[in-house]
Amino acid sequence: MKENLGIILIVLGALMLIISYFAELTDFNWYQVLSLLFIIAGIVLHIILSKKNLK
Repeated sequence: MKENLGIILIVLGALMLIISYFAELTDFNWYQVLSLLFIIAGIVLHIILSKKNLK
């Protein structure tokens, strides 16, 4: 589960963006910035955990 945490954050951020589009929340910048932060944190976390598992 720990090694998939980055992927889960990326998917959660993407789902938040999709939901914001269909729920017409695109005017709320904080919602989209939070989604972007989840995606970026997920990518960084996935890279860190992948490098740690290679050793």
